Amino acid sequence: IESLRSDKWGQYAPAIARWEAVLGRPAPAPTETTAKGAQRLWSRFVEWMMGLPAGWVTDLGLTRNDELKILGNGVVRQQAAAATRAWVCDMRAERAA
Repeated sequence: IESLRSDKWGQYAPAIARWEAVLGRPAPAPTETTAKGAQRLWSRFVEWMMGLPAGWVTDLGLTRNDELKILGNGVVRQQAAAATRAWVCDMRAERAA
C-alpha cells in the first residue's frame, strides 16, 4: 500500500500519511475533473488540508469559487490554537513578573 501512496503523492507521501493519521481519515484527491476534462484544485482537498471536518464548507451548497474563497480566508484551527496558547503564556509570564 505504501508504494501506491508514493505513486499517488510522490515526495509528499510522508506528509500526507502523517496528516491522515492526525485527522483519522484518508486524503481526498487533490484535484477534480471539470466538464471539459481539465484538472483543477478540489475544494474538498483544501478543506482536508486545513484540518476541517469533512463537509464543513463543501457541503453547504456553495459554488466552488465561494468554497475556495471561504477556505482561503479561513484560519487553520491548529495555528489559531497555537497562537492563542502562546499569547496566554506570554500574558501569564507578564503578570508573574
